[in-house]
Amino acid sequence: MKKTFKITAALLIGSTFTLSACSKETNKAEPSTSAAPIASTAADSGSKTLAPYKITLVYPASAPKDLALVQAEMSKYLTEKINATIELKPIEWGSWDDKTNLMKISNEPFDLMFTASWYYYPRDAAKGQYLELDDLMSKYGKDIPGVLGPDFIKGSRIGGKLFALPTNKEFGQGFGFLLNKKLVDKYNMDTKGIKSMDELEAMFKNIKDNEPGVTPIISSKFSNIWNAANYDGLVAGLAIPRGSKELKVVDTLEDPNVLNFYKRMNQWYKNGWFDKDVLTSDSDQAMNMIKAGKGFAVAQSLKPGKDKEMSLTSGTEVVQIETAAPFTTTGDAQGAMLGISRTSKDPARVMMFLNMLYTDAKLVNMLDWGLENKHYVKKSDTIIDYPAGMTADTETYPNPGGWMFGNQFNSYLFANEDPNKWKLFKEFNARSERSIALGFTFNQEPVKSEMASITNVENEFKSLYTGAVDAEKTIAKWKEKRAAAGYARVKEEVEKQLKEWSASQK
Repeated sequence: MKKTFKITAALLIGSTFTLSACSKETNKAEPSTSAAPIASTAADSGSKTLAPYKITLVYPASAPKDLALVQAEMSKYLTEKINATIELKPIEWGSWDDKTNLMKISNEPFDLMFTASWYYYPRDAAKGQYLELDDLMSKYGKDIPGVLGPDFIKGSRIGGKLFALPTNKEFGQGFGFLLNKKLVDKYNMDTKGIKSMDELEAMFKNIKDNEPGVTPIISSKFSNIWNAANYDGLVAGLAIPRGSKELKVVDTLEDPNVLNFYKRMNQWYKNGWFDKDVLTSDSDQAMNMIKAGKGFAVAQSLKPGKDKEMSLTSGTEVVQIETAAPFTTTGDAQGAMLGISRTSKDPARVMMFLNMLYTDAKLVNMLDWGLENKHYVKKSDTIIDYPAGMTADTETYPNPGGWMFGNQFNSYLFANEDPNKWKLFKEFNARSERSIALGFTFNQEPVKSEMASITNVENEFKSLYTGAVDAEKTIAKWKEKRAAAGYARVKEEVEKQLKEWSASQK
């Protein structure tokens, strides 16, 4: 749910990160002398053969009132299982960059940190911040591959190496809109099935014509959604079209489909369907406008139950419509991960803990929801609710973000959620189309100067995504400036690396 906090305004261009060779010294993960050999899973190991160890888990969240209480109960449980205690170290999203960067450059000892494709995973892996995990997982995390499956692990690798483990959750990205439910009901709109552009236009026109004061579409995010649904964007507009059977890179600004799409966005803009702050407005602003009765739709990455989640957090009811079937790229596989820090004093013990996060429902639910009968009550084996007298405003251990930790399919569901949510997630994952380039990450180091110039050029043309400019003229100027910035050299390097990656897969 925090993806929008860091994703750039243009998936057409795509985020890029610097990758360089990782030294064997910084990435060789040797268990410390405190970790005795383990024959099976972490839970089977007991604690008698292990020296005490404190595991530090760093993740983005607000520190709840009862953090220490939950931490103490988790530590009791972990002591029984692997003779470990835990320090939960949430850091506010607004402070995350500054504080975690300081932790890294100062060599502060810690064990686990949240990371993601959109939050520095490739960059930090290249710098040797995280340990290589294959050997550790084979010894101390044997249950994890069976939980995640080969595609999830393949998509999490960089240069063939695994530096972090992904949360077992939605494996791919859905595409579409969240709509104001009151207006959907008022006009009896059909939200089932994938909607064509013509159907979308009829819906937005209906709102524009009949609801004065209501903006049909908030933000320019649909440009992001459309591009992500149709291309596996590698870097700087170089991409592999969805459904391609060969690893052939295309320049999306040369694709007639892209030109036609932005011509259409220009017409939507002229129709008055976008909000006045279309370039800068985000999902939070959109939900606030919908709640105030001033907005109708906002484009979103979708998953099963996304509308219910957003309705709960925003306090206003929305429903979702899908505009394209789900698609899985490397960035999606790496959407939420935990990496073991190079400064960890006992990587083996940390991997035992990770193994438990994927297999031990009691542990992951303590981390996600706190303590039974204090922070939640059970309605069934898998359904929970607030204790009597507690509400979302008064809870003392709000969920810190279960999508960041281990196996989400073992997490309890709240009473107002669809009890079939995890079943629907599994079906969603099964039908999500895998990119032919799943597992490939571009190393921009050989062309970093060209990439810096191309990024500066991109920033000049962001108005294209709003529909506010003539698409043909703007794209032509963009291509001209981009060429002068060294675009041909970048394309050549992408093609070279993709060819090498393909050979390594065989």
